[in-house]
Amino acid sequence: MNAFSYPEVGTTRLGPLPDGYHHLHHRTRVGRGRADLETVGAAITGWGMHRGSGARVESSADRAEAGTTLTVSLGIGPLRFHAPCRVVWTAYEPDRIGFAYGTAPGHPESGEESFVAELTDDGTVWFTVTAFSRPVAWYARLAGPVVPVLQRWYARRLGATLRRITA
Repeated sequence: MNAFSYPEVGTTRLGPLPDGYHHLHHRTRVGRGRADLETVGAAITGWGMHRGSGARVESSADRAEAGTTLTVSLGIGPLRFHAPCRVVWTAYEPDRIGFAYGTAPGHPESGEESFVAELTDDGTVWFTVTAFSRPVAWYARLAGPVVPVLQRWYARRLGATLRRITA
């Protein structure tokens, strides 16, 4: 898993998102104050958010760092889909914690997704998912318009997972 499966590597950090892909932007309130930011940030960058949502994560590191390889898998038994990825960038900043991963060869989609928690001036902790993707695997192409619906559902599920973690 040495390469990305798309050319626009790093675009989720500063944008704009590239044409020719489905775009996803989901933002939800997950907490309040610095302690919640730290808790949420650790869950995002330590794979707890994904695992807490029901996904399996196999990773080359315990925490997201640029270049970390991972496989996220969802589903049950023979209907489990494996998604190889590589961390593109990370943010370990005073008021912003998160990372983005990009798809690697063998992923059913092609694109990038970022997961970022941010503490705003009013003390609210927001979680944002930003992504661009398009189907690569035959089954992802066959699913067509269902895939963006599932991606939005999963982004909402991740936000709900983070809210439970801070509750």
